Amino acid sequence: MADVTPAPEPPGFEGAGPQRPRAARSRGAAPLIPARPDGSLDLDAALPLFGHHQFRPGQRESIEALLERGRLLLVAPTGGGKSLTYQLPATLLPGTTLVISPLIALMNDQVSALHQHGIPATFLASTLGGDELRQRMRDLANGAYKLVYVAPERLTFPGFRELLQKIAVPLVAIDEAHCISEWGHDFRPEYMQIGEFIATLPAETRVLACTATATPVVRDEILAKLALGDRTTQIVRGFARPNLRLRAREVSRRERDEAIDQLLAAAIGRPRKPTGAAIVYSPTRKLSEEQAARLVGEGWRARAYHAGLEPELRDAVQRAFSTGALDIVVATNAFGMGIDRSDVRAVIHLAPPGSIEAYYQEVGRAGRDGEPAWGLLCYTSQDLPLRRRLLESDIDGRPADPEIVEHKWNMFLELIRWAEGGSCRHDAILRYFGDEAEVLQGCGHCDVCEALTSDSEFDEEQTALIVRKALSGVARIDRRYGLLAAINLLAGQTDERLQRSGLDQVKTFGALASETAQYGEAWIKKLLHRCVAAGWVEYTGTDRPLATLSREGREVMLGRRPARIVLPPTAEAAPRGERPRRERSPGRDAELARPGVELDAKAQVLFDALRAHRLEVARRDEVPPYVVASDRSLREVAVLRPRTIDELQQAHGIGPAKAEKYGEGLLEVVRKSSPRSRARA
Repeated sequence: MADVTPAPEPPGFEGAGPQRPRAARSRGAAPLIPARPDGSLDLDAALPLFGHHQFRPGQRESIEALLERGRLLLVAPTGGGKSLTYQLPATLLPGTTLVISPLIALMNDQVSALHQHGIPATFLASTLGGDELRQRMRDLANGAYKLVYVAPERLTFPGFRELLQKIAVPLVAIDEAHCISEWGHDFRPEYMQIGEFIATLPAETRVLACTATATPVVRDEILAKLALGDRTTQIVRGFARPNLRLRAREVSRRERDEAIDQLLAAAIGRPRKPTGAAIVYSPTRKLSEEQAARLVGEGWRARAYHAGLEPELRDAVQRAFSTGALDIVVATNAFGMGIDRSDVRAVIHLAPPGSIEAYYQEVGRAGRDGEPAWGLLCYTSQDLPLRRRLLESDIDGRPADPEIVEHKWNMFLELIRWAEGGSCRHDAILRYFGDEAEVLQGCGHCDVCEALTSDSEFDEEQTALIVRKALSGVARIDRRYGLLAAINLLAGQTDERLQRSGLDQVKTFGALASETAQYGEAWIKKLLHRCVAAGWVEYTGTDRPLATLSREGREVMLGRRPARIVLPPTAEAAPRGERPRRERSPGRDAELARPGVELDAKAQVLFDALRAHRLEVARRDEVPPYVVASDRSLREVAVLRPRTIDELQQAHGIGPAKAEKYGEGLLEVVRKSSPRSRARA
């Protein structure tokens, strides 16, 4: 469980104000599962109605909080089982639960799924014929349904409001609740009236607001706009999706197509024999058509999906994908809501969406079965100016609100920083959503974590030294200046602010001067931005953001926590031949300098034994295997066959701290594999 903000039992149960006088209501649809003799609701008895045998982590807690406290804001990722939080209580409570949802396709899918489990439900939408709509309204008045789904616009119909006055509505669930926030990534004006509607409900009516994407700021606005009160229980859970193998790449158009084909091969295999499905998100209709045609040419069963298609064709594409008749859909961001295909093995973005919220919602449509799945975000240097132009474009002839433009621009910059960041992709997202309890300390298989275990320009000790110097620079200007002052201090550059405060005389001044000379000031700036993404550097203040170290950042600076980060690449900043090299001890096997050195038969046996040992230690210490040692480190140990701790440290990535913690175990594996040891045995 990531974050639970408890609320005390509201006075008189609900705390939504005094009971309002109401006309007599029909009791409506009876509970599908009767209450226990003591009057309590039996959650376990209701669960099999939905084809489940047990709750997912956090589901029971969320349902109990809603039933007991009457108000709940639930934030859980796409595919996290949010719908059960209101569907299950609907079967236990007398009356008809109202679900407010933005998409007709989503309503239709959920109603169909409920029907398959024998749970009476319906939806009311503009796509229905007049006779059908009136019949469903009559059935609703007669208590025929346990759940009714409507779009927020339906609340403007006086006839519908009057009907709700006459029936028992024990629970109102607002799906995609972030749409009510002007600071969210998907604001919809029609959501603004929901708060006024809730204010007309009886005090005993329970209210659930749920969303897959809401930062702390957006959560506060949801509560305010729905008038739920700041003591409403908030549950933030399930954002950790370690089965997703996230990647981000800056690519040209040619490189983008190659990257897509490589990822599809890894995720779902070959055309005509796929082992799953993929969704490719496109920023434009034209590109979605072009990319779909390219994939068809490669042999895939692929189609485009966007708002420019006729509704019947869009529905046909969605049905074909849902039933397995298509392998890949190339779509604008309208596609995917309500898609419940569990074997989506890859979600690819041809360009960045508008925010981390939008990205994580979309990539979360992969791997819902818990099996490994891939996410690839492609971006180019042109994405920034293009996004800025789009944000500043006129909307229906009206100039864009400058305040909203700046807010959405900053949301987009957060996503770009994430894409360019050098720390674990998952952990950076978890921190962004405030889900600190589920931080993984490295997922082990995003592109950044994989880079940490592979050959790179900097080894672990060099990385740690550079990061600690960088953090010490931030510590010197703590809460006095912004990151630019820290950059100037580390680079040893002239800065009047540093001179006035005497910071040009401290030991840290010029701590990264040699790196600045080699790679440029832009490299130092990227380094500090990666420290921000890693959660080690934070900002305080509003008009003039000031830099400060987080508690974790201070631990890293002091060497009490590992500096697990990939430093910015120096390929563009440094002339060829001037990139940093690790100093190697005299006499060290020259073959070790070449990455991917092949092992002979004996070394391969030892390497396999070392990997088995690493896995045991990782499970024992509850850490990812690469924290113990990378494959490259173990490969070099297998070649060197060290006999002492000093010799062990000749292997790549084995510094004093790692040697002290894991060295004896590694040496014991080497000793057991030696011919002399086996002979004694």
